[in-house]
Amino acid sequence: MISTTGVSLRYGGRKLFEDVNIKFTEGNCYGLIGANGAGKSTFLKILSGDIEPNTGEVNITPGQRLAVLKQDHFAYDEEEVLRTVIMGHPRLIEIMNEKDALYAKEDFSDEDGIRASELEGEFADLNGWEAESEAATLLQGLGITEDLHYKLMKDLNGSEKVKVLLAQALFGHPDILLLDEPTNHLDIKSIAWLENFLMDFEGTVIVVSHDRHFLNKVCTNMADVDFGKIQMYVGNYDFWYESSQLALQMSKDQNKKKEEKIKELQNFIARFSSNASKAKQATSRKKQLDKLTLDDIKPSSRRYPFVGFKADREAGNDLLVVENLCKTIDGVKVLDNVSFMIYKNDKVAFLGDGIAKTTLFKILMGEMEPDSGSYKWGITTSQSYFPSDNSEFFEGCDLNLVDWLRQFSEEKAESFIRGFLGRMLFSGEEALKQASVLSGGEKVRCMLSKMMLSGANVLILDEPTNHLDLESITAVNNGLINFAGTILFTSHDHQFINTVANRIIEIIPGGVIDKNMTYDEYLELK
Repeated sequence: MISTTGVSLRYGGRKLFEDVNIKFTEGNCYGLIGANGAGKSTFLKILSGDIEPNTGEVNITPGQRLAVLKQDHFAYDEEEVLRTVIMGHPRLIEIMNEKDALYAKEDFSDEDGIRASELEGEFADLNGWEAESEAATLLQGLGITEDLHYKLMKDLNGSEKVKVLLAQALFGHPDILLLDEPTNHLDIKSIAWLENFLMDFEGTVIVVSHDRHFLNKVCTNMADVDFGKIQMYVGNYDFWYESSQLALQMSKDQNKKKEEKIKELQNFIARFSSNASKAKQATSRKKQLDKLTLDDIKPSSRRYPFVGFKADREAGNDLLVVENLCKTIDGVKVLDNVSFMIYKNDKVAFLGDGIAKTTLFKILMGEMEPDSGSYKWGITTSQSYFPSDNSEFFEGCDLNLVDWLRQFSEEKAESFIRGFLGRMLFSGEEALKQASVLSGGEKVRCMLSKMMLSGANVLILDEPTNHLDLESITAVNNGLINFAGTILFTSHDHQFINTVANRIIEIIPGGVIDKNMTYDEYLELK
């Protein structure tokens, strides 16, 4: 178990946390959520001891070991991959180093023999003889093949390093796991493996993630960072989101009788109480849910941007024909005989290699020429494009946001532009920020505003959820679900793909796999 007593943290005049008292217990997985800048990663660093709070303390059950997902991808560059994983258990690696030093001595004394015997006993108690086997199993589960296990970390690419550092955190059966964005750079198969690992994990897990499907799958509780406090909720992310929306609705409707509100709460609990992400926790969760009162559910201070797309004209039935597209980049054939047709109301998620998907979208938008093959848009179509790299729209741009967005709007009045920016959470002075100094998430919101102003009936989006917080991801997700036109998109967000797409096209060597089904159905088929 890990808990905090009276933890407060201030940076200058800004209060991040105030008198936080919270307890994280064994057998549970806690999703730490909060708006961007609320202090989620900072709180993990307080728990791990990397940051000292201004007041209060962190308490860990004596004898329990805490493991943290490291964020420095270059810290172990001179270490072998397998050894880097084992380094996740500091005491075990200390014993291994001391044993090696002792056995390498030329003048091995009786005292050395006694010490070696002590070390061998502790080594066996810590399952040292199985260390390499366990490390290899973790690596293979995350997609790091055996031929990479004895390479140096510096010889791995960024995605592979992330997986090794994740294996390091999971190694050696820690009692407490702190994971900050563990699914970043993981493929679908690795994420599924990690979900299963965490659902079977006996200890305490505290995780920060922007992946709603992941949070729903593994979390038994949500810890919401809001108002400088951390409020604990039973259930997964969907339960927290729905309950906060219910609380907001009830707080606005002050005239409704208390009996009606209680009935509403009871109906809400009935829907969610059987929705278990971790089977062995289902019974205890239901007991906790049954004890919920109106006072337990509080509205969130979160602000959700408004994302809504409306086409100026309706498209015809035949929107796009793609025939035998081929493209080679840097000697690698990324598109090989790609053919498909897009029809009215298709919402297509494209799967496959990232370069292949981006290349296809650039060709369809006329930004790149294919080596061979052709494509043809229907005459009734109009397209709006969200590129994976939006830097050209912002770098070196000395315009403020009002003037930046005005470039893409037929209506030039400042009141109209400001109203539009306000719905995207750029209000007051925020609307006068210079475009070149925006954060990644702010740039994405601006690009989405540009798309909404376009009135296009076909939207092409390449990884639109990157850099966004959970609130903005939810808003974009809902906006695309409600869009009456056609969508071609890519994303690494499972829930986003599954709730938006009605068709899946996977780019493979020699062509595509094309199925009219949901993402979950496609994964089950594969």
